[in-house]
This record gives sequence, structure tokens and C-alpha cells, in this order.
Amino acid sequence: MLYDYLKRGVAAGLVAGLAYGLFVALVANPLSQHVEAVGHEHAHEHGHAHEHSHAVSELTTTVVSVGSGVLWAIFLGGVFAIALYFLEPALPGRDAAKAYVLAGAGFLTVSATPWLVLPPAAPGAEHLYGVQTRQALYLALVVVGAIVAAASVLAYRRTAPRHPLAGVVAGAAPLLAIGIALPLLTPTTVTHSGLSADLVAAYQGIVVLSQAALWALLAGAFGRLHDWESATTDVTAERTRDHATRDDRVANP
Repeated sequence: MLYDYLKRGVAAGLVAGLAYGLFVALVANPLSQHVEAVGHEHAHEHGHAHEHSHAVSELTTTVVSVGSGVLWAIFLGGVFAIALYFLEPALPGRDAAKAYVLAGAGFLTVSATPWLVLPPAAPGAEHLYGVQTRQALYLALVVVGAIVAAASVLAYRRTAPRHPLAGVVAGAAPLLAIGIALPLLTPTTVTHSGLSADLVAAYQGIVVLSQAALWALLAGAFGRLHDWESATTDVTAERTRDHATRDDRVANP
């Protein structure tokens, strides 16, 4: 059973990863290159002499970004499948909804909560903390995100049976609390000198939306694969019964 979940999760990760890789190649990388060019526009005095090497660098960056995005999605799909296998009974909603609930919890845990303190950094960003400090802080925020996600699900499950709307409010309360508290209690950790606020907001918005879409695609692909496997199993079982009936009629005319 776990193997079936894992196989389905890896396949869903591949589907989501290919879509995510296409997005990276067509949208995310060009935007990153534009942001980098804007940040260094005064330092390109010898740009014409390096056009060929710059083009090769862009191609290499695109290939590496797309490949790493696909591999990340496949890994994420495997972890997602294992988590769903063990946590499915505790998640609210029906079969398909459970996958989306877990995907939302995953996005909250590994992306949304850490970004409240360590927002996506555009090329050329200046960081308040060093690399090791940021890594330790990120891991701590992942733990916080997991706790908040669990609290949200638990609050909904306890309240929704009595009143569905109250369940939604109770489930949203921990999310709103962390969304308000963390930005207020923590300093600004990333600055973007030389970039307009609108450009930074656009870059960060693209990063957030792409990760949210990756999780949604993962859950959707997982659900569709589950439906397809169930339909295939039903058809196979029906054919087996038909063959058994024919054999019985032949043996006992």
C-alpha cells in the first residue's frame, strides 16, 4: 500500500515538476535576469565583449534551473506521498480534498512561514544574517510552520462538526496569528538597494505563486492518478468476473 502511494507521488511529482520547469524557463529565469540586469545596469561597460559568454551562461542557468526544479518536485512528490499515507486519517475532507489539505500544510510549512521572516531574495539582495544563521533560522521556522499547520487542522476538526463556518474560522485563526505576529516581531532581513519596490514585489510574487502552484499541481496530479488507478482496477475486476462467468457456463452448461 505504501509502495502504491510512493509510486503515485513520484509520478505526480514528475508531472508537477515538468510544468514547474516550463514555468521556470519561460517566466522565472527571464525575470531573474531582468532583475539582475537592472541591479547592475551601471556596471555593464563591457557588455558587448561578453555577449557570447553571457548567452552560454544564460542557457546553462536555464538548464540547471529546470533540471533542479524537476528533481525537487519528484523528491517533494515522494515525501508528499509518504506523509499522506500516514496522515490521511487525520486530515479533514474527502479523499481528493485530503491531498489538497496536505499540500496547503506543506506550502505553509516549508515556504509561507519561513518567507514571513526570510522573504524570497531577488538577485543582488543584501542579507542581514549570514548563510549559517539563515539556514538555522529557516529550519526553526519550518518547525513553527508545521506546528501552525497542525494547530489549524486540529482546530477545524474539533469545531467543524458542530458548525462548518465556525470550523473555517477556527482553522484560519492560527494562520492569521502567525501571519501577523512574525512580520511584526522580526526585523527586516533582506534589502534590495537599486531595485524599485514594484520590481521586488513582482519578483517575490512570482516566487510565491510558483511554489503555491507546484503544491497544488502535486495534489491535483496525485488525485487524478489515484482516480485513474481506481478506474483501471474496477475495469480489470469486471473483466475478470466476466471471464469467470463465461468459464463457469462452459464448464456447467
